Amino acid sequence: MDRPYTALLLVPTGIGARVGGFAGDALPVARALAATVDCLVTHPNVLNGATLFWPLKNVLYVEGYGLDRFCAGEWHLRPVRQNRVGVILDAGIPEDLRQRHLQVLQAAQATLGLDIGPWRLTPRPLGVSVSFSPAGASQGSLAQPDALLETAQELVRLGAEALAVVARFPDDLDFSQYEQGQGVDPLAGAEAILSHLVVRELGIPCAHAPAFYPDPDPKPVHPRAAAEEVGFTFLPSVLAGLSYAPQFVKRGDPPQPGDLTAEQVDSVIAPATAFGGPGLLYLARRPRPPLFIAVEENATVMQVHPRQLGIPHVAVSSYLEAIGVVVAHRAGVALSSLRLQV
Repeated sequence: MDRPYTALLLVPTGIGARVGGFAGDALPVARALAATVDCLVTHPNVLNGATLFWPLKNVLYVEGYGLDRFCAGEWHLRPVRQNRVGVILDAGIPEDLRQRHLQVLQAAQATLGLDIGPWRLTPRPLGVSVSFSPAGASQGSLAQPDALLETAQELVRLGAEALAVVARFPDDLDFSQYEQGQGVDPLAGAEAILSHLVVRELGIPCAHAPAFYPDPDPKPVHPRAAAEEVGFTFLPSVLAGLSYAPQFVKRGDPPQPGDLTAEQVDSVIAPATAFGGPGLLYLARRPRPPLFIAVEENATVMQVHPRQLGIPHVAVSSYLEAIGVVVAHRAGVALSSLRLQV
């Protein structure tokens, strides 16, 4: 009997990926892959398009830290029908901008039927700052991590099953290269810190949406950056994704039918230069590792190729070719039989 086929689509955040390094620009790849597999596991920055998103029934929306624990075999993923999404608003958000985000919560309930609430302000401004590594990857820091965790714990006690965090970012960030479809998203490193902290400490699905004032003087931008220019908020796609994000189940807890484990991952698709993440390395060390597919066209500021790590893989030039490899792998067709023999 043929078992369900599961693929993992990884595009690490904050490393300037040509595909997936912008708001939701890897969503077409996810949609196409989801049509070829039984289950697709990916992370928020692949699926979040600010005010734009696309519902996909067979896709699991999994935050990066939780994804690493899943790949390590320490956590399992338990699909849900609906989560109650609590919302954390940074006390550093000005009152008028805060009201705009509260309107998003009301709209998500009224138009999408999401279970939103409760929401709380942090007791102190979170104090988010951003920086870059020597390699050019996005980094960040949080001045008041305790304020974030204190609020998150309160919302969990009040019944929240997943958490959206809206943090205030500095207004003087340079997006000039990013807006033209180049460079690295300045926000990504700090966003990862926020969500990783909550997931690590509480074991609950979490994703982040930054709070900004809209540009008073709109200007042309690259299509890949356009999703972030069509509104004042990034929150709608986060709320939609968290509403169906799988719950994390620690290894050793009683399993339930439908729980997904790392052993069930059949293939992994990732940028060819970004194979150094913990999740990929955990999977590569498994007794029966999945098929690794390295996408060459998705250049990043990283330079960690699977061949440097001794990871067996299939190199492809594009995501279109990667999807073909997944189809063949699922069908049990040797890739060599699909290539012209000279």
